[in-house]
Amino acid sequence: MIPRYTRSAMAAIWESANRFRIWFEIEAHACQAQENLGIIPPGTTATVWRKGNKSYTPERIARIDDIEAEVKHDVIAFLTELAEHVGSEARFIHQGMTSSDVLDTCFAVQLAQATDLLLDDLDALLATLQQRAEEYKFTWIMARSHGIHAEPTTFGVKLASHYAEFARCRRRMVAARAEITTCAISGAVGTFANIDPAVEAYVAEHLGLNPEPVSTQVIPRDRHAMYFATLGVVASAIERLAVEIRHLQRTEVREAEEFFSEGQKGSSAMPHKRNPILTENLTGQARLIRSMVIPAMENVALWHERDISHSSVERNIGPDATVALDFSLTRMTNIMDKLIVYPERMLENADSLGGLHNSQRVLLALTQAGMSREDAYRAVQRNAMKVWQERANFSELLKSDAEIATCLTNNRIDEMFDPDYHAKHVDTIFDRVFGD
Repeated sequence: MIPRYTRSAMAAIWESANRFRIWFEIEAHACQAQENLGIIPPGTTATVWRKGNKSYTPERIARIDDIEAEVKHDVIAFLTELAEHVGSEARFIHQGMTSSDVLDTCFAVQLAQATDLLLDDLDALLATLQQRAEEYKFTWIMARSHGIHAEPTTFGVKLASHYAEFARCRRRMVAARAEITTCAISGAVGTFANIDPAVEAYVAEHLGLNPEPVSTQVIPRDRHAMYFATLGVVASAIERLAVEIRHLQRTEVREAEEFFSEGQKGSSAMPHKRNPILTENLTGQARLIRSMVIPAMENVALWHERDISHSSVERNIGPDATVALDFSLTRMTNIMDKLIVYPERMLENADSLGGLHNSQRVLLALTQAGMSREDAYRAVQRNAMKVWQERANFSELLKSDAEIATCLTNNRIDEMFDPDYHAKHVDTIFDRVFGD
């Protein structure tokens, strides 16, 4: 995590104070469950909460770090520092548990906290996309395939497409949250040999998790692979929208562009530049987030009941992927909220080839009038190529073509160039995307 791309609320989830706080709650809830079962003496948990339930100040964190430097084990260092506050009752803390019971359960809580922020981010982006889509519902823009003019659409339909994609992303994030939020308090190799399964159920309930059906020494890492893959898909959705804006901002297109604030400078050498730096940044962020998916998938195959090859990976990708995605979603919302749109330029570009985008309508009309598809395609294409080469008017070329004149009148050809034809189902699309 670097400050440039880090928002404070997400960063706080991954700071030591929050992590140690969750570790303490896991241990305290486990004590309570064992006390309820009569395994540890009555009143033990009250003492643990009273003496150990203190803020993890920089001084406490430094003390834990000092102990870890000696013992080379983070959970033991934490428990040792906790015992300094709790006293003799600390001998009942961590009873029958293994380190991964604490680490994996804590990771699940942190990922749940991070996901809740990401879901809020997605909600904000969805609301902005819907607002802008409604604003430009019937604003003509040329759709492009392979970067080449295809047929008209509306800018609202374009944005509706991205809205629908992010709505799917939101559903996937909800599913990913459910997948990742499991609790393992099952002991050294997951057999509950030294701890009752009721302890796991109790801790899970109090932390908002579900008991892991079967753990080894760790929670199965296919869950984490699915979670980080979902983050990668969301990042790709962000990039798709970012790339669209970057293309629309190109000088020769200039149909939309990022907001350019007063005093902003685009180039150290060329004062005229207005570069799409924000969306280019999001393309880079998406690459970074997706790069963390493969390590998460490679973490699935651990040796026997567990090794720690996954640990160093997750200590990096847990914070970095969620922080980067949180930043990216928030930046994209801001971009879309302030996006500058040029409807006149969209219309100008759409008309720049003299109606060439109506070629399919003419092709279909000729086949409906009795011409074979092969002959109709050939007749339309030879006139279309003249438009590319000579900048001629497409409808006039069609009207002067003797073969086409045998099937279509001039009035019929004019009907093929009615722009409203392409918008007749926009309401249907919007109902599908934004309807209940």
